[in-house]
Amino acid sequence: MELDEFLCLSFPLLTKGFLRRQVRDGKILVDGQRTIPSQRLRWSQVILIDFDEDEVVPEAPVAPSFSIPVLYEDEHVLAVDKPADLAAEPERWARGNASLSGALLSLALERADAEPDSPLTPTEGLDFRPRLVHRLDKDTTGVVLVAKTLEAERELRAAFENGTVHKHYLALVEGEYPLADGESEIIDLPIGPDEKKSGRMRVDRADGKPSQTRVSIEQRFNGYTLVRCEPLTGRTHQIRVHMREVGFPLVVDPVYGRHKSLSLSEFKPGYRKKRGHQELPLITRLTLHARRIEFPRVGTHESVVVESPLPKDFERVLKQMAKVRAR
Repeated sequence: MELDEFLCLSFPLLTKGFLRRQVRDGKILVDGQRTIPSQRLRWSQVILIDFDEDEVVPEAPVAPSFSIPVLYEDEHVLAVDKPADLAAEPERWARGNASLSGALLSLALERADAEPDSPLTPTEGLDFRPRLVHRLDKDTTGVVLVAKTLEAERELRAAFENGTVHKHYLALVEGEYPLADGESEIIDLPIGPDEKKSGRMRVDRADGKPSQTRVSIEQRFNGYTLVRCEPLTGRTHQIRVHMREVGFPLVVDPVYGRHKSLSLSEFKPGYRKKRGHQELPLITRLTLHARRIEFPRVGTHESVVVESPLPKDFERVLKQMAKVRAR
């Protein structure tokens, strides 16, 4: 095992970047000698660690108050079901908020029955340190792949780059998408950052990176469409940007669409709310769900398929659409 990997298992509340800096600064020695973070360890070697008592350490990611469902697991990989309103990594300006990485670290510590009192206290028995190999937007739900080892992370990242990982999303969009049943088309529009609006992306035909999304029909409604989207590239906000550019934005998307939420009154003809009752929205986040992922099993040529069930809010919207906007 490489030194930095061993340190990550021993000090799970410290970031890998912080630990690597300690090695380079000579605060972590192997057999009394300065070394590099990638040095491979051998049995019987002695690691000397000298953290300062007043060391400024990065905050560990915070776990949510609820557990994250595990959809699939083997010795190399976890696949979990990410809920809405949970960022993949600690947010830059709100590091104290819960994140998916915090939930995964909590899971690993729980399985090892470890509760370190301090980030600088070594932990014994940690079998793995979870590593996200891809991300979903904070308000997107669905399946996320997590590597349990460095080898698995490297192999899965290579699979993403080689196009042997296939992700399938369901997106509820405005308008009736003009495709026949069984047909599909590829939206091929380059994407780059929107220089006028920080954190946003846009179609940039001059300088954007190549981006392709395969689209087909899942279910039709009057005025709306549930589409299947398979991103063939991995650009930030790719599906949201592509669907907006071709004139079919997500029904709920406060950044690239028109609405922050969706209520029954917005699509049910003749809707009348009950006297004295306030209408509550059916859904208050992106109408986008990562339903399925197919990836090569680590160390083999077999394929693994993992699916995530529709969340209750998304399912509620589709049920109402089928009642009052059926085709």
